[in-house]
Amino acid sequence: MPEHHVRTTEYDVIVIGGGPAGSATAGLLARSGHDVLLLEREKFPRYHIGESLITGCMGVLEELGIRERVAALGFVEKYGGSLVWGRDGRWRFAFAEGKPEFPHAYNVRRADFDALVLTRARELGAHVLEQATVKEAVVDNGRVVGVRYVVRGGEEGEARARMVVDASGQARVLGRTLGGVDWQDDLRNVAVWSYYQDGEPLAGDETGNIFVEHVPGGWFWYIPLHDGTHSVGFVTAAEDAAATGLELPALFEAKVEESVHLKQYMKRAKRTDAFRTARDWSYVCREFAGPGWMLVGDAAGFVDPLFSTGVTLAMLAGRAAAEAIPVILKDPERESTVQARYDKSYREFLGTILSFVRYFYDVGLDRDAYYQYAQALVDPGQLFFPRKDFVTLISGLNSLQPVFDLDVD
Repeated sequence: MPEHHVRTTEYDVIVIGGGPAGSATAGLLARSGHDVLLLEREKFPRYHIGESLITGCMGVLEELGIRERVAALGFVEKYGGSLVWGRDGRWRFAFAEGKPEFPHAYNVRRADFDALVLTRARELGAHVLEQATVKEAVVDNGRVVGVRYVVRGGEEGEARARMVVDASGQARVLGRTLGGVDWQDDLRNVAVWSYYQDGEPLAGDETGNIFVEHVPGGWFWYIPLHDGTHSVGFVTAAEDAAATGLELPALFEAKVEESVHLKQYMKRAKRTDAFRTARDWSYVCREFAGPGWMLVGDAAGFVDPLFSTGVTLAMLAGRAAAEAIPVILKDPERESTVQARYDKSYREFLGTILSFVRYFYDVGLDRDAYYQYAQALVDPGQLFFPRKDFVTLISGLNSLQPVFDLDVD
């Protein structure tokens, strides 16, 4: 029998996963002159949920040089959110109230958005290999020095690098084996969603907003997309969903009828796709970095989708990793110090979002209580108005200092 060979290649950095976290990390590292391999198990474009962006990611798009190209795709501009939540009934906010650099984000078709960010990583010099599934890390004396992978069709490969970044999302390719995970049992939710045409859009100052309505036992999102359809989803506690005895699509339709505003928006709407479901169970990995490796995006932690923080948090973490890694490569003795700062900053922001989500799920409160809790989390000195702190927080930003301010110079 012929001898079996596994091709081995050498890079500065290997990135596992080509979603927004991985593509941002790889693109920014390649732009700074590093030799980067990005391994993505799918062939883009591919479907993904998470269409509603927040303004915290816009600065990363600017750094990648694609903000105008994202705008050119014709996505719906999102200037804020409209909610039916708490004791005050219906209310809304605008990102501009937080005085951000960019006053709006977008509601995107993730297949197109993610493909654009991945393409940009290629343009900036990253070597991108799609349909390549990472099977395991290569570890030498406790340090991650590479990965073994299989390309669809059977070709096996081994790549070595001075640093490996896990941006594999909830697959947590490295996170599953290199450290434990803390599940947030009180946020053990499930989601069911589909797409509808002929739904009534929000109008006036609410045009483009995500609409969120609390109903008994859960909440809905209603997101306008650029093709005239709406993404509509229902999130509920997994235990509560099981207790109803209903299949999730049937539960979705029953809960629409319990809504006040959403059922009016959907009075003439027609479903255009199958129902999809997912487990939205929040978690945080116990370690975000270690010898030769770092985690970014959902590979590090997943936060309840209530405030649409997923893509923004992923891209901010990718930018932070792309800032930290060159320092480590230049001066390996600083690795543990730089990674400790990354871990601390990442963990603090995840903790802030989780704490606020938990507080916000108390629908017996009024808006002022939500504003004041946001202020207590990000602006304890009360330098700004509570409402501004609220808007800034749910924009994926911070009133007092940049998120992921690693200070690694």
